[in-house]
Amino acid sequence: MSHPPRLRLLLVDDQPLFRKALASLINGQFDMTVVGEASDGAEAVAQMRALAPDLVVMDVNMPVATGIDGVRAARQAGIDLPIVMLTISDEDDDLFEAIKAGANGYLLKNLKPEQLFEGIRLAVRGEAPISPAIASRLLEAFRRGGPPSSFRAPAPGEDELELTRREAEVLRYVAAGLSNKEIATQLTITEGTVKNHVHHALEKLHLTNRVQAAAYAVRHRMGGEGGSGA
Repeated sequence: MSHPPRLRLLLVDDQPLFRKALASLINGQFDMTVVGEASDGAEAVAQMRALAPDLVVMDVNMPVATGIDGVRAARQAGIDLPIVMLTISDEDDDLFEAIKAGANGYLLKNLKPEQLFEGIRLAVRGEAPISPAIASRLLEAFRRGGPPSSFRAPAPGEDELELTRREAEVLRYVAAGLSNKEIATQLTITEGTVKNHVHHALEKLHLTNRVQAAAYAVRHRMGGEGGSGA
């Protein structure tokens, strides 16, 4: 029985020893392989263009150009492949800036290898992998009023389209940390339908990823029935 093509990954970290060790672990997986490496955010963008990987795993704090600089430059260049931050930094400012720049996930380097592999698979499927401790702090920050206003989504009725009842329902499950598959099971719909609802909600709310969507749902206490009909 043949396996599907391996996910092609780009690793970005300024520590060569860490990159090599991580590449060895990833290459041991049946469904992923490392196709390139970079040592800073600027080099990462060049490698994204040259290699067209399926996903990028990138550190935050690097010399020359940080990982956040790299994410921002990639998005400005129209590169929309998943980028997951893998870092020792659990600083709120780094987390918020990475998400604002367009990162698809934020993982800490103290996680187990299996957790990293699962995070990579989630990101490729359109999920937003975030280390549990970071996720709880992120949601708590939004409950308290959130990060700087430049990160926040518009307030209800402020230059946004109204969500349907189903889109609002899906968004509440996203805020609760459920994956697309889990949401599909809860609502008895297909995983593809969930992805469509998430996509439409992001467009209407002018958001770029699931993390911002979850934060929006928490900030606006989306516990009711949502907007207009499904």
